[in-house]
Amino acid sequence: MQQQILRRHPYFDFKSKPVSFRSDIKPFKGKERLFYVLVALLLIFALLKTAFAKYINDLFRVFFRTTLKQRQIKEQLIQTPLPSLLFNIFFIASAGLYANFMLHYFEFTPVSNFWLLYLYCCLGLAVIYFFKFIGLKVCGWLFNMQQAADAYIFIVFIINKVIGISLLPFIILLAFSDEPAYSTSIVLSWCCIAGLFLYRFILGYSAIHKEVRFNLFHFFLYLCAFEVAPLLLIYKLLLFFL
Repeated sequence: MQQQILRRHPYFDFKSKPVSFRSDIKPFKGKERLFYVLVALLLIFALLKTAFAKYINDLFRVFFRTTLKQRQIKEQLIQTPLPSLLFNIFFIASAGLYANFMLHYFEFTPVSNFWLLYLYCCLGLAVIYFFKFIGLKVCGWLFNMQQAADAYIFIVFIINKVIGISLLPFIILLAFSDEPAYSTSIVLSWCCIAGLFLYRFILGYSAIHKEVRFNLFHFFLYLCAFEVAPLLLIYKLLLFFL
């Protein structure tokens, strides 16, 4: 009885079908934080490049060896600790994010939270290069080869700064691209990093050879002991604990 009264109501239409409206606004959830982090990295690099334009120009001049005044530019770079520290921190942030992507690519994620794993990657890189710096300084002092140790430390951190800058386009591709661009960017990033590390070994050998007389085999032993062995040890410890 009540339903019949409602259907015949003179002012309200209870018998017709309700009208539904669809909104064209599509909510997106997923990579907003990653987008803002990448924008922040690009903005930080732009600010560093603007604030320390001379430093970054000298950095690439030494890296590409485009000038004959290598020693003078090297001394200028050493005498500017603030931009060197800031670019080293930028390398940690950039390389840590890249390492995070690589861990997800190989499905080796001991921590499910993406940003917590990113923090661990940054801390791991910072600890590795801190102990590398201390170890080279101690070895140079023990064997009375401070100049050779300082020259190699300078080359290591110069290449690290270039790696941190070079990884930016690859990180953007890894964050927002799909196949086949995703796999292509991974392969190209590996080639870029391998080429920079090879270039670092060549520069390191030529710089140390000027200070200390040794053959290529001894330098190869050093690479195995101080470059390859720590990485394998860290990998073994991760497998043991995780």
